[in-house]
Amino acid sequence: MPISPRVVKPEILDHLAADDPEAVRSRADLRRINFLMGNERWVCRTVRGFAEAAARGIVELGAGDGVLAGKLAEIFPGAPVTACDLAPRPATLHPRVRWRQGDLLAGDLDAGGGVLVANLFLHHFEGEALRILGRLCAGFEVLVFNEPDRALVPHVLGFLMWPWVNLVTRHDMHVSIRGGFAEGEWLPLLGPEPERWRFRETSTWRGARHVVAWRV
Repeated sequence: MPISPRVVKPEILDHLAADDPEAVRSRADLRRINFLMGNERWVCRTVRGFAEAAARGIVELGAGDGVLAGKLAEIFPGAPVTACDLAPRPATLHPRVRWRQGDLLAGDLDAGGGVLVANLFLHHFEGEALRILGRLCAGFEVLVFNEPDRALVPHVLGFLMWPWVNLVTRHDMHVSIRGGFAEGEWLPLLGPEPERWRFRETSTWRGARHVVAWRV
């Protein structure tokens, strides 16, 4: 059960310069948190289950440092892989990944393909912004989303990590959880045509909520 209604607030990291020492440390914290939660491993394993769709193209929203997009490019060497983000192309991005910089909500990125991936991205949005992203989903055959599970246990696990993360991460991880999703909230928030999709939704003890959707 969710501990409270969704509350979406700005995260500190989103407003720090990329070379700010606290931002650099927080991004390193997030890499470790992603590893401990198994987020990218789950995304890659799930996309492997839709190999035919992946061959027609994989798009990642909110790609950040591009590490996940790079892993997908290595797993599917023949598939076009596109990473979308507001930030410029990372210097270390896998050379086969196409980088599209722009604002999804402003219509800068009219993407389509076989598989749409989002890892710890959708919890930043609510209301009309989520509906816009929902319309973007219509251009894909498979959706693979990993987001924070809005529940008590993820907060407890977050507090246990405080000695090993900086102040930015301490703040942002709990903001992320409060903006996360509970069971059954995806359909009304993203609004894909229910008769055209099948959904599988699960949560993990490590604080992740997994949603996979594929066209009938």
